[in-house]
Amino acid sequence: MALGFYFAPQSFTVEQYDEVIRRLDAAGAGSPPGRSYHCAFSGSGGLHVFDVWDSQESFDKFGETLIPIMTELGTDPGEPRVAEIHNVIIG
Repeated sequence: MALGFYFAPQSFTVEQYDEVIRRLDAAGAGSPPGRSYHCAFSGSGGLHVFDVWDSQESFDKFGETLIPIMTELGTDPGEPRVAEIHNVIIG
């Protein structure tokens, strides 16, 4: 069952997000196995992120690369809200 992960950090700027994406790409983790969708959007406190993953294990493996990058940039993603995905409609 696919899982949705919603992050609403207290402060996450566009510049920080763009740098995280640049570093993930450089680390070979820009399109990680197991992630179906990624969306970043404006919210209170800056950017929020919503991802769909095939499993908790795939997400956790990606976190081994993501979290050190975010820590180096001085941003804390906080704890995500996680929910089972019931349906996805594209288009």
